[in-house]
Amino acid sequence: MVMSEHPGVRLRPGLDFDEVLVAARRGDPVAFRDLYDGLAGRVCGYLEVNGASDAEDLTSEVFLRAFRGLDRFEGNERQFRSWVFTIAHHLVLDDRRRRNVRITTSPFDDVAEARVAGGDVESEAIDHLRSEWVTDALAQLSPDQEAVLTLRVVGDLSVEQVSVAIGKPVGAVKALQRRGIAALRRHMDGALGEGTVTR
Repeated sequence: MVMSEHPGVRLRPGLDFDEVLVAARRGDPVAFRDLYDGLAGRVCGYLEVNGASDAEDLTSEVFLRAFRGLDRFEGNERQFRSWVFTIAHHLVLDDRRRRNVRITTSPFDDVAEARVAGGDVESEAIDHLRSEWVTDALAQLSPDQEAVLTLRVVGDLSVEQVSVAIGKPVGAVKALQRRGIAALRRHMDGALGEGTVTR
Protein backbone atom coordinates (compact mmCIF):
# COMPACT_ATOMS: atom_id res chain seq x y z
CA MET A 1 0.00 0.00 0.00
CA VAL A 2 1.35 3.45 -0.93
CA MET A 3 1.14 5.94 1.93
CA SER A 4 -0.53 9.27 1.29
CA GLU A 5 1.73 12.22 0.60
CA HIS A 6 0.21 14.28 3.39
CA PRO A 7 1.27 14.61 6.16
CA GLY A 8 4.02 12.05 5.68
CA VAL A 9 7.01 11.99 3.39
CA ARG A 10 6.46 13.20 -0.17
CA LEU A 11 7.89 10.26 -2.03
CA ARG A 12 7.84 9.84 -5.79
CA PRO A 13 4.58 8.28 -7.03
CA GLY A 14 4.51 4.52 -6.69
CA LEU A 15 7.01 4.31 -3.84
CA ASP A 16 6.06 2.73 -0.53
CA PHE A 17 7.53 4.40 2.56
CA ASP A 18 8.17 1.14 4.42
CA GLU A 19 10.05 -0.33 1.44
CA VAL A 20 12.12 2.84 1.02
CA LEU A 21 12.95 2.83 4.74
CA VAL A 22 14.09 -0.81 4.62
CA ALA A 23 16.26 -0.05 1.58
CA ALA A 24 17.76 3.00 3.31
CA ARG A 25 18.59 0.89 6.37
CA ARG A 26 20.48 -1.45 4.02
CA GLY A 27 22.48 1.56 2.80
CA ASP A 28 20.77 2.03 -0.59
CA PRO A 29 21.78 5.52 -1.81
CA VAL A 30 18.63 5.85 -3.95
CA ALA A 31 16.49 5.25 -0.85
CA PHE A 32 18.46 7.90 1.04
CA ARG A 33 17.83 10.32 -1.83
CA ASP A 34 14.10 9.47 -1.85
CA LEU A 35 13.77 10.17 1.89
CA TYR A 36 15.82 13.35 1.58
CA ASP A 37 13.84 14.64 -1.40
CA GLY A 38 10.57 13.83 0.37
CA LEU A 39 11.24 16.14 3.33
CA ALA A 40 14.27 18.36 2.74
CA GLY A 41 12.34 21.29 1.25
CA ARG A 42 10.08 21.64 4.25
CA VAL A 43 12.92 21.09 6.71
CA CYS A 44 15.01 23.77 5.00
CA GLY A 45 12.02 26.13 4.94
CA TYR A 46 11.46 25.56 8.66
CA LEU A 47 15.12 26.27 9.39
CA GLU A 48 15.10 29.41 7.22
CA VAL A 49 12.00 30.82 8.89
CA ASN A 50 13.60 30.18 12.27
CA GLY A 51 16.70 32.17 11.38
CA ALA A 52 19.24 29.36 10.96
CA SER A 53 22.67 30.76 10.12
CA ASP A 54 22.93 28.46 7.07
CA ALA A 55 19.65 26.64 6.48
CA GLU A 56 20.92 24.46 3.65
CA ASP A 57 23.97 23.33 5.60
CA LEU A 58 21.82 22.65 8.67
CA THR A 59 19.34 20.69 6.51
CA SER A 60 22.20 18.44 5.44
CA GLU A 61 23.15 17.95 9.09
CA VAL A 62 19.54 17.05 9.97
CA PHE A 63 19.53 14.29 7.39
CA LEU A 64 23.02 13.06 8.26
CA ARG A 65 21.83 12.59 11.84
CA ALA A 66 18.58 10.98 10.72
CA PHE A 67 20.34 8.56 8.38
CA ARG A 68 22.88 7.63 11.04
CA GLY A 69 19.99 6.86 13.40
CA LEU A 70 17.77 4.90 11.00
CA ASP A 71 18.47 1.62 12.81
CA ARG A 72 17.14 3.14 16.03
CA PHE A 73 14.03 4.66 14.43
CA GLU A 74 10.80 2.77 15.00
CA GLY A 75 7.53 3.98 13.56
CA ASN A 76 5.49 4.77 10.51
CA GLU A 77 5.73 7.49 7.88
CA ARG A 78 4.09 10.17 10.04
CA GLN A 79 6.38 9.32 12.94
CA PHE A 80 9.41 9.50 10.65
CA ARG A 81 8.40 12.99 9.55
CA SER A 82 7.93 14.04 13.17
CA TRP A 83 11.29 12.52 14.12
CA VAL A 84 13.11 14.41 11.35
CA PHE A 85 11.50 17.71 12.39
CA THR A 86 12.45 16.98 16.01
CA ILE A 87 16.07 16.72 14.88
CA ALA A 88 15.68 19.97 12.91
CA HIS A 89 14.15 21.73 15.91
CA HIS A 90 17.00 20.69 18.19
CA LEU A 91 19.63 21.70 15.64
CA VAL A 92 18.10 25.15 15.14
CA LEU A 93 18.08 25.63 18.92
CA ASP A 94 21.75 24.55 19.05
CA ASP A 95 22.55 26.91 16.18
CA ARG A 96 20.86 29.78 18.00
CA ARG A 97 22.67 29.00 21.27
CA ARG A 98 25.98 28.80 19.45
CA ARG A 99 25.40 32.24 17.99
CA ASN A 100 23.88 33.41 21.31
CA VAL A 101 21.01 35.18 19.61
CA ARG A 102 17.26 35.23 19.88
CA ILE A 103 15.44 33.73 16.95
CA THR A 104 15.07 35.97 13.93
CA THR A 105 12.67 35.23 11.17
CA SER A 106 13.26 35.89 7.54
CA PRO A 107 10.72 36.04 4.75
CA PHE A 108 10.70 33.34 2.11
CA ASP A 109 12.31 34.18 -1.18
CA ASP A 110 11.15 32.58 -4.43
CA VAL A 111 13.67 29.74 -4.11
CA ALA A 112 12.54 28.86 -0.58
CA GLU A 113 8.91 29.05 -1.64
CA ALA A 114 9.51 26.66 -4.52
CA ARG A 115 11.14 24.17 -2.11
CA VAL A 116 8.28 24.05 0.36
CA ALA A 117 5.20 24.82 -1.76
CA GLY A 118 2.69 22.01 -1.98
CA GLY A 119 -1.07 22.23 -2.38
CA ASP A 120 -3.18 25.36 -2.67
CA VAL A 121 -3.63 25.83 1.07
CA GLU A 122 0.10 25.44 1.65
CA SER A 123 0.89 27.94 -1.11
CA GLU A 124 -1.51 30.46 0.41
CA ALA A 125 0.08 30.01 3.85
CA ILE A 126 3.54 30.49 2.36
CA ASP A 127 2.36 33.61 0.53
CA HIS A 128 1.20 34.99 3.87
CA LEU A 129 4.56 34.11 5.45
CA ARG A 130 6.25 36.27 2.82
CA SER A 131 4.41 39.34 4.08
CA GLU A 132 6.52 41.74 6.08
CA TRP A 133 3.96 42.06 8.87
CA VAL A 134 4.09 38.30 9.50
CA THR A 135 7.86 38.44 9.81
CA ASP A 136 7.52 41.32 12.27
CA ALA A 137 4.78 39.51 14.18
CA LEU A 138 6.73 36.25 14.45
CA ALA A 139 9.71 38.15 15.83
CA GLN A 140 7.49 39.38 18.69
CA LEU A 141 6.36 35.89 19.75
CA SER A 142 8.05 33.91 22.48
CA PRO A 143 10.52 31.34 21.12
CA ASP A 144 8.16 28.50 22.13
CA GLN A 145 5.16 30.14 20.41
CA GLU A 146 7.21 30.73 17.29
CA ALA A 147 8.50 27.15 17.28
CA VAL A 148 4.96 25.78 17.58
CA LEU A 149 3.50 28.00 14.86
CA THR A 150 6.33 27.47 12.38
CA LEU A 151 6.34 23.71 12.93
CA ARG A 152 2.57 23.68 12.42
CA VAL A 153 2.54 25.92 9.31
CA VAL A 154 5.90 25.42 7.61
CA GLY A 155 6.61 21.93 8.89
CA ASP A 156 2.95 20.94 8.41
CA LEU A 157 3.10 18.87 11.59
CA SER A 158 0.14 17.89 13.72
CA VAL A 159 -0.16 19.11 17.32
CA GLU A 160 0.97 15.67 18.48
CA GLN A 161 4.03 15.75 16.20
CA VAL A 162 4.95 19.25 17.42
CA SER A 163 4.63 17.95 20.98
CA VAL A 164 7.24 15.30 20.22
CA ALA A 165 9.48 17.75 18.33
CA ILE A 166 9.69 20.36 21.09
CA GLY A 167 9.34 18.00 24.04
CA LYS A 168 6.23 19.58 25.54
CA PRO A 169 2.84 18.01 26.36
CA VAL A 170 0.06 18.26 23.77
CA GLY A 171 -1.91 20.59 26.06
CA ALA A 172 1.05 22.96 26.32
CA VAL A 173 1.47 22.95 22.51
CA LYS A 174 -2.22 23.80 22.07
CA ALA A 175 -1.92 26.63 24.60
CA LEU A 176 1.22 27.98 22.90
CA GLN A 177 -0.51 27.81 19.53
CA ARG A 178 -3.60 29.57 20.87
CA ARG A 179 -1.58 32.34 22.52
CA GLY A 180 0.67 32.68 19.48
CA ILE A 181 -2.29 33.03 17.12
CA ALA A 182 -3.88 35.57 19.47
CA ALA A 183 -0.63 37.57 19.47
CA LEU A 184 -0.50 37.42 15.66
CA ARG A 185 -4.11 38.63 15.48
CA ARG A 186 -3.35 41.56 17.78
CA HIS A 187 -0.34 42.43 15.66
CA MET A 188 -2.41 42.17 12.49
CA ASP A 189 -5.21 44.31 13.95
CA GLY A 190 -2.64 46.93 14.93
CA ALA A 191 -1.09 46.86 11.47
CA LEU A 192 -4.50 47.13 9.82
CA GLY A 193 -5.31 50.07 12.08
CA GLU A 194 -2.14 51.77 10.90
CA GLY A 195 -2.91 50.96 7.28
CA THR A 196 0.30 48.98 6.78
CA VAL A 197 -1.21 45.65 5.73
CA THR A 198 -2.56 45.17 2.25
CA ARG A 199 -4.82 42.31 1.34
